[in-house]
Amino acid sequence: MTRQPGPLRIGNASGFYGDRFDAMREMLTGGELDVLTGDYLAELTMLILGRDRLKDPGAGYARTFLRQLEECLGLARERGVRIVANAGGLNPAGLADAVRQLADRLGLPVRVAHVEGDDLTAAHPGSLAAHAYLGGFGIAACLREGADVVVTGRVTDAALVTGPAAAHFRWGPGDHDRLAGAVVAGHVLECGAQATGGNYAFFHEAARGGRDLRRPGFPLAELHEDGTCVITKHPGTGGFVDVGTVTAQLLYETAGARYAGPDVTARLDTVRLTQDGPDRVRIEGVRGEAPPPTLKVGVNRLGGFRNEVAFVLTGLDIEAKAHLVREQLTDALAKSPPAEVRWDLVRTDRPDAPSEETASALLRLVVRDPSQEAVGRALSGAAIELALASYPGFHVLAPPGKGSPYGVFEDVYIPQGGVDHVAVLHDGRRIPVPPAHDTVVLDEVPEPPLPQPLSHGPTARAPLGLVAGARSGDKGGNANVGVWVRSDDAWRWLAHELTVDRFRQLIPESGRLKVTRHPLPHLRALNFVVEGILGEGVAAQHRFDPQAKALGEWLRSRHLDIPEILL
Repeated sequence: MTRQPGPLRIGNASGFYGDRFDAMREMLTGGELDVLTGDYLAELTMLILGRDRLKDPGAGYARTFLRQLEECLGLARERGVRIVANAGGLNPAGLADAVRQLADRLGLPVRVAHVEGDDLTAAHPGSLAAHAYLGGFGIAACLREGADVVVTGRVTDAALVTGPAAAHFRWGPGDHDRLAGAVVAGHVLECGAQATGGNYAFFHEAARGGRDLRRPGFPLAELHEDGTCVITKHPGTGGFVDVGTVTAQLLYETAGARYAGPDVTARLDTVRLTQDGPDRVRIEGVRGEAPPPTLKVGVNRLGGFRNEVAFVLTGLDIEAKAHLVREQLTDALAKSPPAEVRWDLVRTDRPDAPSEETASALLRLVVRDPSQEAVGRALSGAAIELALASYPGFHVLAPPGKGSPYGVFEDVYIPQGGVDHVAVLHDGRRIPVPPAHDTVVLDEVPEPPLPQPLSHGPTARAPLGLVAGARSGDKGGNANVGVWVRSDDAWRWLAHELTVDRFRQLIPESGRLKVTRHPLPHLRALNFVVEGILGEGVAAQHRFDPQAKALGEWLRSRHLDIPEILL
């Protein structure tokens, strides 16, 4: 990329595989851009693409991306916008070839490059997909050599921004503060509309203030050479950008003060946010450190087979009805019980309810076993045979099926030099990307000093969410819950009130698990990591909310004594 004066404008058009199809066109036509990125990968997506590749060795990439390019490749070429996406998934070389064929068919002189070296499946026997999280310097190499489109496999989400920034500003591996600023910008952008009002805790306040949240626009970052940036969106698009929306996204799927990646470790406890005008948030002050000496590898395996049936319990004697059907099915499956059996009674019923739905509770049975037969016909037959022989009002939401495969995710770590990170150019040249040489083993950051507690005064019993926002998500089998407030007085209260013990009281499911609290005073935020709450990862569907997307909203709904001055 040719270095130009002024900021580098990097937009996002996808936060996951299946995001708004028209976003690419909207971003290309809505305003000025230099680079348009798209994040198509997640832990679950890699498993899905792995299963696709089992059926067709030529598959393994996000086909939606190709369909979007069919409409938009000419537009991007005309406007001089380069496209960087991790849509290559398990087969970036295959996607690069497909994009070249598309460009030839459309008569467009487009230079397509790809990044490879992340695939370590062969080194993990029995895995469906095992991929290292690469950094952004492979992307940078492709762009410096003139690529118009760069597709990758498994890179970190932030690499989609650090790569173009490093190419544009000629940053090197030692520019830790600048790279860290780009990492923070990339983390804000990577989930698309979550930075512009999507999934926002205080959405109702925004709607009352005249914000249109029906179709939020996608975000972009105006990134400067010193690593500072402004998060904004195209004029006239829906949603909004303020300190709250950016704070929420900064806390999403992160943990402590150190946010480690293959290029740099960004210090989230140094991030400072200021409102820079309507729909503009400035990010500055970000400090960076050398990356850790290891790379994360996401390993996906098929864990076995699962099945589920939800019994509907209506009216009186809910607990007794649940007890009866549990005993009946336990007896029926006694000869060959599944390896794992989990019952959950969800009390959605109300007394004297005005509708049958609100008079009903759900009893969920989830079974898992290495054998499909153990969770398939055996369970289906046992459940359906109770139709006329169990509790009064017996019915189920849907009959159990034959059992479906489920995945297991784990992360392992290898030395930085354990991959052959290569930029493959449009003309076939291969540029090796060396690993980081300046590395530092990650240590915990000492807990920062907390503000003085809020003065004692009258309190009222109320939901935490009247004062605090939250956003939660998954990382393997762990979940994080980021909680933030919008005033200094609220921070003085939250920092002392929402301890690990209080968190456990409010979220009883975490009571026997390891919970770690990470204060981030500059953001007026606490980030909680709950280890093991998601079992073996999202694909295992361990709990009702397998990705912990609503864990933060559950926390906000819990009542505690809040100072009246904050309400």
